[in-house]
Amino acid sequence: MTTLVSTTDTVTRDALAVLQPGFTGTTAPDWLLRRIGEGLSSVGLFGRNIETPGQLTALTAQLRAERDDVLVAIDEEGGDVTRLEVRHGSSFPGNLALGSVDDTTLTRAVAQELGRRLADCGVNLNWAPSADVNSNPGNPVIGVRSFGADPQLVARHTAAYIEGLQAAGVAACTKHFPGHGDTAVDSHHALPRIDVDLETLHARELVPFRAAIAAGSKSVMSAHILLPALDPHRPATLSPQILTGLLREELGYDGLIVTDAVEMQAIASTYGIERGSVLAIAAGADALCVGGGLDDDSTVLRLRDALVAAVRAGELPEERLADAAARVRSLASWTQGARGAVPEPGAAVQEGTAPGTGDSTRISSDIGLVAARRALVVTGPAEPLTGPAYVAALTPVANIAVGDETPWGVAAELARLVPGTGTDTYGSEHENLAADVLRAAGDRRVVAVVRDAHRHPWMTEALDALLAARADTIVVEMGVPQAEPRGAFHIATHGAARVCGLAAAETIASAKSSPSGD
Repeated sequence: MTTLVSTTDTVTRDALAVLQPGFTGTTAPDWLLRRIGEGLSSVGLFGRNIETPGQLTALTAQLRAERDDVLVAIDEEGGDVTRLEVRHGSSFPGNLALGSVDDTTLTRAVAQELGRRLADCGVNLNWAPSADVNSNPGNPVIGVRSFGADPQLVARHTAAYIEGLQAAGVAACTKHFPGHGDTAVDSHHALPRIDVDLETLHARELVPFRAAIAAGSKSVMSAHILLPALDPHRPATLSPQILTGLLREELGYDGLIVTDAVEMQAIASTYGIERGSVLAIAAGADALCVGGGLDDDSTVLRLRDALVAAVRAGELPEERLADAAARVRSLASWTQGARGAVPEPGAAVQEGTAPGTGDSTRISSDIGLVAARRALVVTGPAEPLTGPAYVAALTPVANIAVGDETPWGVAAELARLVPGTGTDTYGSEHENLAADVLRAAGDRRVVAVVRDAHRHPWMTEALDALLAARADTIVVEMGVPQAEPRGAFHIATHGAARVCGLAAAETIASAKSSPSGD
């Protein structure tokens, strides 16, 4: 039952200030505008809220008409995880592609152009980058969202990404502290556990976060993971030892701490969102992300009232809630001052030579495609296409962070470049997969597109059968290229962003020879 509270009550306003809720629709509902007027300081946007840049700009203007300094947050990593281009695929490759190129100037430029586009639409807080070290190649939720498996590489690209994004006037939110890379469980579904000692944690997981703090990351997002070496009882999001003891005191971080979504099952099924939210703020978190799944006024009221009740019952110190709210407002103030740093639409992100291209051109809005082309690794000689191809997309179930609404692959771009090219999608439930692909392909050359083949035995079996029948089958790996390249012509894109698919399609269509690893 909703508690009736005064909209002028300081504790109530502070409780609203620490929430980062989502909503349904492409315009702001009345309840959201009302809560902003009552003290809500942040709003989270998801793919369901975005149709076009113009519509998004109008939406953020609607929010700022209620409160000029409102934080408008989004989960826009680029690559596989995009909200800005959820219906078409991202114009920017994700972290693994950038890490594979290992040019921090390029990473900085990509992040700055992405930030410019967000800022131009009125978004001023990005829940990115992922600073997780992907030390477990079987990780079901991080994968290509990580810059790689080497802590030092991840650290330097995390810092470069933060610098680029914040140079565009958009606050970075480095995630998922203290590191989600060594997990075999998706925290959207259950509570992952990482059994490593403190020495390993400091030498691996924490290295990129130290770099993020040094680079001035305006916010850090906590992970719903259990690390017994630090706290055997509570996940990081709810742990005073991890958020206050480690992040604040040991690492010296003074910015905003944001939780991962509190409705994720790692929290919701164990503590419930109300209790979990109170424990998170008490542990040292400053803002509560909610709204990917729960996106209505009743959720906001439930969390607001749970925080107010916890303060009044003495379970949550009023000073801790006030400190959290003050950090939210401080970040909002920074974003207001940073607006002047946003380049004009269409302006070049950086003057100079495009990294690694040798061309004396400006790094501008096509920087994403430049990066995607550089991230391609082609193994073996590319035998020229003699006609249209047939693209078989071997499609795994998408994790929740990525979602299944964003298109991926090479078929659309290859069909544009090579008319007559056809395509079909095949899943793990498909019987006689290889035989059906060959039947559908007919005389056309087969292009088998996979995503994390090393994690899906059914993909490996299908590739074996296709290559045995058609040795000239082209294999395109759009996930983590952990498995050895298969076939005479293999392309690793290091991600499934739209530009990664375009770069691969260009290579297939042109069929120019390239030495292994070039």
